[in-house]
Amino acid sequence: GCERCQCHSEDKRTAILYTLLSQNLNHSRGGRSPTHQRCLCHQRRTVCLRTPHITCQAASNVLVKTVSFMKNLPSFHLLPREDQLLLLDSCWVPLFLLGLVQEMVTFEVMETPAPSMLKKILLDGQSKRQEPERTQPTLAAVQRLQCCLNTFWNLDLSPKEYAYLKGAILFNPEVPGLRASLYIESLQREAQRALQEVLQPLHPKDQGRFAHILLIASTLKSIPPSLITDLFFRPVIGNADIVELIAEMLYEITGRQLAP
Repeated sequence: GCERCQCHSEDKRTAILYTLLSQNLNHSRGGRSPTHQRCLCHQRRTVCLRTPHITCQAASNVLVKTVSFMKNLPSFHLLPREDQLLLLDSCWVPLFLLGLVQEMVTFEVMETPAPSMLKKILLDGQSKRQEPERTQPTLAAVQRLQCCLNTFWNLDLSPKEYAYLKGAILFNPEVPGLRASLYIESLQREAQRALQEVLQPLHPKDQGRFAHILLIASTLKSIPPSLITDLFFRPVIGNADIVELIAEMLYEITGRQLAP
């Protein structure tokens, strides 16, 4: 289940996501560290993938399929290029996460190994001059992500439900700066209407399924792109901009492939 860091229980920024995804959250305020030193609780420690080669390859494959989904939508390519890029920047994370769920990609993490004291002494100051220090996901952030994925797995969506839900997420008229927002809004309504039509024969007794799917889908937007990038793609792309790489894949600007 999802757990919270009790050393930083005053942090309420993720409370809404926790409430949506779990009814059995621990809101205890005990266990706070009596000092202002670094948090020692398990939840706030940084983590990395246990099997990065396997997981990053699976994530890269999902990202390729996500880009292919956008490529195969004629209505997407009718939009101005500026709008396409804005939607891409805003929606690639929830679309990618839906892809992880649909492809049943699972992963495990482990605590980030600490560098040895000798290595710290020998490399003191050198790595900072060569490249910026990379951020590492926390265990709490990864557990929130896994809770979100598990919630979608419990929905057991059909391929058509995935397709229309992806369309409803991609065509988001609320993205700031869109030139064709009215047309994009009509595309979103069309995708939502198609999703409803698919649900009626598949789940005739579950009248609230449509609203429930949209509610759970809205939690995908709460997952920060930095977490997805650092966890699944930073080991592959280094310090490159993930959105620029996705745009290159979408428009086939280069032949660069995402592969470990």
